[in-house]
Amino acid sequence: QVQLVESGGGLVQPGGSLRLACAASGMIFGIGTMGWYRQAPGKERELVATIPRLGTTNYADSVKGRFTISRDNAKNTGYLQMNSLKPEDTAVYYCNTMVATIDSPTTWRAYWGQGTQVTVSS
Repeated sequence: QVQLVESGGGLVQPGGSLRLACAASGMIFGIGTMGWYRQAPGKERELVATIPRLGTTNYADSVKGRFTISRDNAKNTGYLQMNSLKPEDTAVYYCNTMVATIDSPTTWRAYWGQGTQVTVSS
């Protein structure tokens, strides 16, 4: 019913930048909080940043001041601008979005994207 497609990952040198995008499509009635998570090899998935439809953003301490989360509600798309990247930012990045569908407009469910690899290396 709902698909999340991520894009923008890749290989970048330390200090470089990448911009991830997460586009939601399908039987969407409304989109709530959007978030980005990441999972490095051998580690648990961790929260990177979240942005509600209205309100303040939230960031993990490890990315504060370097990453910026944003959204375009008209396009049902979320973004993660990553600057000053470090090798420890290397991970698969996943978007997570709360969605209410047309056939169940009062029920909010969490959907995950397929993940996009970000590798920071010289």
